[in-house]
Amino acid sequence: MKGFDESKFESFVFEKMSKGKIPGLSVVLVKDGELIYSRGFGFRDVERGLEATPNTIYGIGSVTKSFTALAIMQLVEEGKLNLEDPLEKYLPLKMRPKDEPIRIVNLLTHSSGIPALGYAEAFIRNVIGEEATWIPMASYEDMLAFLSGAEEWAEAKPGLKFFYLNEGYVLLGYIVEKVSGMRYEDYVKRKILSPLNMNRSYFSEEEVGKDPEVAVPYLLTKDGKRVRSAYPFGITADGGLLSNVLDLSRYLTMYLNRGSYGEAQLLSKEGIEEMEKPRIEVPYRLLGNESYGLGWIITPNFLGHKLVGHSGSVLVSTAYAGYLPGPRIGVAVLANSSGYSLSHIGAYALALALGKDPERALPFIKRERIMERLTGRYEAYKGTIRAEVVQRGAMLYLEIKGKYTELIIPLVPEELSEEYARFKVPQLTGWLEAEFKINGEEVTLIYERYKLKRVGPI
Repeated sequence: MKGFDESKFESFVFEKMSKGKIPGLSVVLVKDGELIYSRGFGFRDVERGLEATPNTIYGIGSVTKSFTALAIMQLVEEGKLNLEDPLEKYLPLKMRPKDEPIRIVNLLTHSSGIPALGYAEAFIRNVIGEEATWIPMASYEDMLAFLSGAEEWAEAKPGLKFFYLNEGYVLLGYIVEKVSGMRYEDYVKRKILSPLNMNRSYFSEEEVGKDPEVAVPYLLTKDGKRVRSAYPFGITADGGLLSNVLDLSRYLTMYLNRGSYGEAQLLSKEGIEEMEKPRIEVPYRLLGNESYGLGWIITPNFLGHKLVGHSGSVLVSTAYAGYLPGPRIGVAVLANSSGYSLSHIGAYALALALGKDPERALPFIKRERIMERLTGRYEAYKGTIRAEVVQRGAMLYLEIKGKYTELIIPLVPEELSEEYARFKVPQLTGWLEAEFKINGEEVTLIYERYKLKRVGPI
């Protein structure tokens, strides 16, 4: 593709996979209905030395939610339900947070007013061997029992506040079953996967077991070790689909074609636009002003274009799918571990596809680069004090450790630039400041009474 710098993109992917210890990753990029880039990186199975390719199967986690939302919208267009219908019209579950009914649109937009109840998190952690509360949830009846009393957990009336609620999408899956007369998985296969020729996208362990190219899921432990793990089969409408980037390229193409793929029309143009309509503000900030639509997160201004996308994670497998309706470009990224945000890799690819330099155009990449410059080993005058600045997630910490003592200081960013960075340090009596001065390769830290200079990497 003209303007897409493959070398720059692949260098970025290798860098992030290396730092995040991601074993394998696959990417696809589409434009105007054509595949313009596809590539596998690293291993789908480290121990057996098997490479990842565009055909490799991974769990896509919450990207599944867009499939569920699409299924609901298909039933809306068939006249079988309405987005304003109350939940209790279809399910024997009378949940009325703050005495208001939860409607289908509230479940689709995570605006039920009920904060996350944690069923999926607990289930996944049990499957991968973490100590977590065991939730015996294998059936529709189990979910109804689990949700009994959940309305008392509500923090807002439906429609007023965003609370990401996996359980809400499980209920949407049950509504699909109730209205269509088919199992949720069968409906999605027949009405979405088959028309799109997504013939290697699965829900069940049995189907996955028959596929010759499935990525081994890996858990990245808290001490940085990579451990073979297992997929959390049993999750459905909220995050249970497994797929590959080539199948997802056809899924994205359907959205870019305004609901059509080949001879099939999965949803009307108006229906697709309903899914892409911003409905409630979300706290996630890729570029600012993000909102949730129907099964998708909407970024109104991604380098001058609307971005429609969603991330997914089941801890041992991660995903991102996104597209730009205007220039008709889509990207899908899948990996067999966590370790780095795939939405950032997707955004990097989209920026390059638009002919932009992501290192300068994407604020979160610039922020990452500055924080990378600040990490390292620091020393005070003549080495009297030795410290380290380390990064964990999106935070930096100043650590001063000895044989018997240690001091770990969180640094809350206030100002970040290529020459200067200022952080707040919480105290019981208020805040202190930590300042970094950046001059080429020289980095100086001023904190409380001390001046320290960066002397090397960790």
